[in-house]
Amino acid sequence: MVNYKSSKASNPYNKLLKTLNVNGKEYQYYDIPALGEKYGRLPYSIRVLLESALRNCDNFSIKEQDVQNIYNWETNQAVEGGIEVPFKPARVILQDLTGVPAVVDIAAMRGAVKELGGDPDKINPICPTDLVIDHSVQVDFVRSSDALQKNQDLEFERNKERFMFLKWGATAFDNMLIVPPGSGIVHQVNLEYLARVVFTGKDKPILYPDTVVGTDSHTTMINGLGVVGWGVGGIEAEAVMLGQSISMLLPQVVGYRLYGTLGQYVTSTDLVLTITKHLRQLGVVGKFVEFYGPGVDALSIADRATISNMCPEYGATVAFFPVDENSLSYLKQTNRPQEQVDVIEAYLKATKQLRSFNAEENESMFSQTVSLDLSTVVSSVSGPKRPNDRVSVSEMKTDFLNCLTNKVGFKGFGLSEDKLATKAKFMFNGKQYTIGHGAVIIAAITSCTNTSNPSVMLGAGMLAKNAVAAGLTVEPYIKTSLSPGSGVVTYYLKSSGVIPALEKLGFDVVGYGCMTCIGNSGGLDENIVNAIESNDLVCCGVLSGNRNFEGRIHPNTRANYLASPLLVIAYAIAGRVDIDFEKEPLGKKSDGTLVFLRDIWPTRAEIQEVEKQFVIPAMFKEVYAKIESGSQQWQSLNAPAGKLYPWSSESTYIKKPPFFDGMSRELPPARNIKGARVLLNLGDSVTTDHISPAGSIGRTSPAARYLASKGLTPREFNSYGSRRGNDAIMARGTFANIRLVNKFMSKPGPKTIYFPTNEEMDIFDAAQRYIADNTPLIILAGKDYGSGSSRDWAAKGPMLLGIRAVIAESFERIHRSNLVGMGLVPLQFLPGQNPESLGLSGKEHFDIDLPDNLRPGQKIKVTTDSGKSFDVILRFDTEVDLLFYKHGGILNYMVRKMLS
Repeated sequence: MVNYKSSKASNPYNKLLKTLNVNGKEYQYYDIPALGEKYGRLPYSIRVLLESALRNCDNFSIKEQDVQNIYNWETNQAVEGGIEVPFKPARVILQDLTGVPAVVDIAAMRGAVKELGGDPDKINPICPTDLVIDHSVQVDFVRSSDALQKNQDLEFERNKERFMFLKWGATAFDNMLIVPPGSGIVHQVNLEYLARVVFTGKDKPILYPDTVVGTDSHTTMINGLGVVGWGVGGIEAEAVMLGQSISMLLPQVVGYRLYGTLGQYVTSTDLVLTITKHLRQLGVVGKFVEFYGPGVDALSIADRATISNMCPEYGATVAFFPVDENSLSYLKQTNRPQEQVDVIEAYLKATKQLRSFNAEENESMFSQTVSLDLSTVVSSVSGPKRPNDRVSVSEMKTDFLNCLTNKVGFKGFGLSEDKLATKAKFMFNGKQYTIGHGAVIIAAITSCTNTSNPSVMLGAGMLAKNAVAAGLTVEPYIKTSLSPGSGVVTYYLKSSGVIPALEKLGFDVVGYGCMTCIGNSGGLDENIVNAIESNDLVCCGVLSGNRNFEGRIHPNTRANYLASPLLVIAYAIAGRVDIDFEKEPLGKKSDGTLVFLRDIWPTRAEIQEVEKQFVIPAMFKEVYAKIESGSQQWQSLNAPAGKLYPWSSESTYIKKPPFFDGMSRELPPARNIKGARVLLNLGDSVTTDHISPAGSIGRTSPAARYLASKGLTPREFNSYGSRRGNDAIMARGTFANIRLVNKFMSKPGPKTIYFPTNEEMDIFDAAQRYIADNTPLIILAGKDYGSGSSRDWAAKGPMLLGIRAVIAESFERIHRSNLVGMGLVPLQFLPGQNPESLGLSGKEHFDIDLPDNLRPGQKIKVTTDSGKSFDVILRFDTEVDLLFYKHGGILNYMVRKMLS
């Protein structure tokens, strides 16, 4: 008999249920302060984790001991090695690149349930799920009134098939909202519209905190509104969508005290770049950061959201601002109903989760504390290759010139002295221009971070207005763009009268989505590219985004700087980054008067006055009233009808995955691994970037050959990211990284040996040969296997290659969980052992004995045909892991659970 026990089991903490009356309506909630006096000493973010564990406790997936482990955070957070605890978020948020495979899997689950005689209509996300289509639009057209429409037209042309599939999902699934393209970036839509802050239960009026995980690392932006949330990989997101909890280590919490006041010419961007550098130097990877102190009171929610958005750049899991009066005011400003705001306030007060203004938090509640005097923050940028390399604007010229000659690295390009004066001439629109090192080629006010913040967006508009009045211009060859985070931004920019000035400087609205910051910056003029490449110039991109890693923004901008929207415009006007704004003018007025940046820069007080006047609830009401209907293009998309998706065998974007092929209602038989071959023999620190398909599709790769067989030309290959809904492409791209080091091979690359014939071939081709031979496959690896970002295809891909187990010295925590979720067996060498110490060449046949009575963490035996035998640790760490594995993975488990 299969145990399908779930959260429907009786909760031992139901005795803590109380009733709350708000405006004559009664709600229930769990009185978590009643657990005891330790509750009042917990950081606010830990109180949220505690409430989730307590409310969802079923003594199976979440046990009473888990609740106690979180409640005793003061002592448990310091335990060496950490204590693992479950977390069940209230909702999931997806963007389209990472969301498509999740929707594909759930659509396939429906088909599997129907084939097995069940009701496919029952397959829906159990946890509320929102998907925002925002990662497909590119900056192909700029500096024209029709740039927005042209870019959106091209977006639909490139992504029509994916969009049709998602539009089908919007009507086919319950409990899932899909926000059409052209609406804004996922993080800002989440902040302005989707976030609940406090949930009212679906089945009964029970109140609980809004929490979220998302398939984008910058999901953390919502922490600025007092919602605990962070980014996860696709498999974790799918698990939560299907009602499962995810596992995490009980985090340490760094208290970050803010005090003082920001200067009149300082922006929230300057503040976040300062904090990013500070926390990266401190070291907060895997920790929570919680902000407190009098300085927090003065920060708007948009300011806080900017800080929280950059959380992945300083490495923390969350950057949390507890809900306070500013949070409640923001909810009203963004047109949340007063009734909802009243419920939020009453519930958070009742459970001691509402932070008071002027509160002096007890610093002993944190693992450690640091502080920042806001008055010390100065105008800043970050770069040229990392978001945590902050540079004050006053030192920018010197810093950039030093970077040119520094040895190649994060702060160096390794140019020789004789190359510093190199200049290049080129023709653009019939006129000749000259550029050198430091020339600005791309200047983008992007949607990633700063367009969540009216203060810097309006500030940029006001600066543009002053610049135009002073006769300043931006050279036409500089690719300028404005991609707002939501339609609200355009609304208040128009209402305040700054749009004409922005357009005059070339900053026309070009799209609503994640554009330049993720490399969707589009092409540059061929003459400019030739000038840069033939003269080996270090040219620059300046953007108001959150990431500037090498090669990310554009191949021809070797240096990229994160900056406030105001500074994006300033550097665009200057045309170069090697400028000292204090000493060097931006230009001259018609009467010959020099114009310096300080002459056109608006003060913080001036910006706040305009913001107060023009950012009003009516805007949010009007914009979000029609967000689900989408543009005319979206409305005219002829998506399939019905609850089951009509898969097309001809599609190269959307394909029915094989995860449920041959599945039965009964559990599969025990799966001992006999005569396995090693597909790859890997070393330490193999990351998910090495495993999971990413980037462009190499023209000689197995994926390219597959697409060519479908009649596509290299120009039509697109990227692995755009084809994440097609397992045939993704399986062929698994382990396709050109830097993968396989010990079987003499040089890095996606090759291995097919041992029956000793042929060298592509990894995918070798795997297919083994599959045809009915030979199971394993991987040998060193320490920290699967480190880096959590990626679903880093587990799905190996499963499709026929890999049954991974034997490693150690695993990255989330990737281990993902392997289990796809039915693979993670096995760990005993301490001090590895393939070399055991004398394994990797050419042996391996037998892995998996007894019927598997237990978490037990030792099992591995033997080889060479006579070697050794024990390994079975890294099924929980009973839930075992349950998923017995079913062949979490997706198969959920299908059988629905059938039962």
